[in-house]
Amino acid sequence: MKMKSVWAICALLTLQDAQAAEPNGVMAWDLPALQGAMGVSAAEVREYFTDGRRISFLIERRFAREVLQGRLSPSEGTPYDVIDAHGGKWEVRSLSDRGIYFCPSYMVGSSRRFNERGFMAKLDGIEGYLVSDIEQFPAVPYWVVRTATVRAWWRDHKLGATSKISYAEARRLFAAMPMQALPNPP
Repeated sequence: MKMKSVWAICALLTLQDAQAAEPNGVMAWDLPALQGAMGVSAAEVREYFTDGRRISFLIERRFAREVLQGRLSPSEGTPYDVIDAHGGKWEVRSLSDRGIYFCPSYMVGSSRRFNERGFMAKLDGIEGYLVSDIEQFPAVPYWVVRTATVRAWWRDHKLGATSKISYAEARRLFAAMPMQALPNPP
């Protein structure tokens, strides 16, 4: 009887692993072409493309056009980055060696403060996050993380006090979450 229980637990663990979120896709970059076009070394291209502050503008454009078949937000001041083909608003975030945060960007940086009410308002205004693991450049995996998932992580104290988590913790959470789909193309 105990052996059946062990097998049942193994089967359950296997089923949970099968439902864990693999990346929704991979955004590929041609390193030699970038190196040639930019006139810099491969190491310099990698340094640029693994800095979320620098690469975010390019990744937002690729998500909008290639993944969402949508468009960029109307301005840099909007509380979202891209709009999908159905009008849904999405935030684009880069996962780097410094981790990732889910609160609004106006709450991040020196002399800026986290505000839970503003964070919840952010979640109310978007469908979710498109998160790219820029540390894997030039083959950058990305995940769809719906706002309901981020809310659950917050409620369950899986995010830091300012909504920031480390690279390792983000990868653990992504691996454990159920696969989350993008809206269907129009």
